Amino acid sequence: MRDTATDVFSLMDGWGPEKVVCVADRRTGMKGVLVLDNTARGMGKGGTRMSPTLTVTEVARLARTMTWKWAAVDLFHGGAKAGILADPTAEDKEAVLRAFARALANEVPREYVFGLDMGLSERDAAVMADELGDRSAAVGLPRALGGLPYDELGVTGYGVAEATDAAAADIGMRLAGARVVVQGSGAVGSAAVRRLDALGAVVVGLSTAQGAVHDRDGLDVAALLKLHAEVGDACVREYGVAMPADELLHVDADILVPAAREDVIDEHVAGATTARLVVEGANMPTTPAARELLAARGIAVVPDFIANAGGVVAAAHSMTARSSPFTPDPARIFAMISEKLRANTTAVLDESRRRGTTTHDAALAMAQARVRAAMELRGQPAPHPAGAG
Repeated sequence: MRDTATDVFSLMDGWGPEKVVCVADRRTGMKGVLVLDNTARGMGKGGTRMSPTLTVTEVARLARTMTWKWAAVDLFHGGAKAGILADPTAEDKEAVLRAFARALANEVPREYVFGLDMGLSERDAAVMADELGDRSAAVGLPRALGGLPYDELGVTGYGVAEATDAAAADIGMRLAGARVVVQGSGAVGSAAVRRLDALGAVVVGLSTAQGAVHDRDGLDVAALLKLHAEVGDACVREYGVAMPADELLHVDADILVPAAREDVIDEHVAGATTARLVVEGANMPTTPAARELLAARGIAVVPDFIANAGGVVAAAHSMTARSSPFTPDPARIFAMISEKLRANTTAVLDESRRRGTTTHDAALAMAQARVRAAMELRGQPAPHPAGAG
């Protein structure tokens, strides 16, 4: 976390963050951060990630996205995010996780609940809950502990596919037969591919950290996902001739689903893509300039905090039921995800057309209005949109 103290102060505006907690442990070398962005609508909730390149700014940006994501799906939690500066493949991962959980014992679970993000698994959630001696300290716990295993069920990727189907219908495109490229094969990308295939889309490209595979006639999704389960990111080489992962963003497709990292779609990609629809499976995958260019080209975009909100819908359900002795019902959660994300996707696309703005601006205005109302009811001054009285 290379940010300076000045950088942290520069992150603060009228919305938040309300609290930034940096923690460290000399024995394990653990360094981590928790950002509570805005809790006007409820206690802080957002995933916890582990990365060897993590920065405080990155976590703060993600926490802000969570503020808008909770408000957009109209569920009553606040925006927050946590991160650990470490290699998630290192042998001392459990010791680092336990040190991180101990360091945040004052905040968890009273102000924040651990969740899953890049670099963490259901087993890691179990470790952090065990360290604090409280099952309610984390969501995404394994089934054996009465939790809802997000990665196993693929709730976020399922929601991305549902949002894709709703957006395609909104712009007059049939998802069945449409050519789709998915960048990223982690928990989100893999689940999105599985659901898109079930809905009749033709998945023509998929990438991992080790490259990408492309077939203009459609990939054998079942075979590729089976290989991914067996050999991980190397599945692209096992499946066929692999290309560099970044090149996948430029292949001919009707729909592009970036489901990997931030800022991967820049002006160059936005100006060259043949896609008529971009669905943001990852957090913040498009740059502001790219979003403007996509809008100018008439390419519909489903914003990240609309498209990938399936995980927060599941998390909200888990948190409501976390003191219950019964395991949450996946079928009910999938139905909730489909209903909320399809409705939100259509609403944002409609509002974008009505306002004559990008879909991100339309979605942000909707989310900010809800957060602003909560802040004002609590007697907190809240930023108003330009030109508002």
